[in-house]
Amino acid sequence: MNRRHFLRSAGLLAGATQLAGFSALARAAEAANPFGIQLYTLREVLPAAPDAVITQLASFGYKQIESYEGPMGMFWGKTPAEFGRFVTDLGMDLVASHCSIEENFEQKAAQAAEAGMEYLICPMIGPQESLDEYRRFADRFNRCGEICRDVGLKFGYHNHHYSFFEMDGQIPQDVMMQNTDAALVEYEMDIYWLVAAGQDPLVWLRKYPGRFTLSHVKDRLPDQPSGSMTASTTLGRGFIDYASLLPVAKGLGMKHFIVEQEAFAGTTPIDSSRDNALYMRNLNV
Repeated sequence: MNRRHFLRSAGLLAGATQLAGFSALARAAEAANPFGIQLYTLREVLPAAPDAVITQLASFGYKQIESYEGPMGMFWGKTPAEFGRFVTDLGMDLVASHCSIEENFEQKAAQAAEAGMEYLICPMIGPQESLDEYRRFADRFNRCGEICRDVGLKFGYHNHHYSFFEMDGQIPQDVMMQNTDAALVEYEMDIYWLVAAGQDPLVWLRKYPGRFTLSHVKDRLPDQPSGSMTASTTLGRGFIDYASLLPVAKGLGMKHFIVEQEAFAGTTPIDSSRDNALYMRNLNV
């Protein structure tokens, strides 16, 4: 090998090594700041081709999946074990699923454990007529937490806006959090809905550090009714300052940042999921 050829070859090798190093750093940064997506975001397209849609989500950079009880169940036409392997083989973690706690909860917990999930989440309870009813739900959450604990899972509750409006001098969300065992019940803060109720997410995170371990990250258009689902928009197009919020939330015990979107004016669920992933990848969380 002559000297010129050696130097050229050595230069190419050094360049390739440098690029590989940059790529490794990029992968390490992505692994250190994983983010997920709630499959409900894809509800319009998922039932027709669940494998293809979830594969596409992996290509966008999502590292975590949160499922829900759709028309094909939590596992989208597969057995729990098959679905867990499918997600894992795509390089993602099957972190959680939303599910009803009204029927067959023990069976759902066993299936979620078989799939390798970490959490089962109650997605909503609806507005209640008294604080005592919220207390009764807190008792049910504790029981669900016991059922999940017994099969190696964790249980959580996902808020909407209604639990943050004052009732008889108290906030129902406080009532539920104060009457649930922190060792049995965790909370998934849907930041969109909390903001819709006129609340500050940081106030609640500081009031209950370590209790809100999951989140739904979705943006909100300004000047919309509190109960509006159509105010949901692609991340970065609304007014919620996630760049400032999420690093503080992480420091206060939030572990999972899960994208969700409920309305798609001027775009599609797939395009929004891609754009939301790009937004999350550019955050320093």
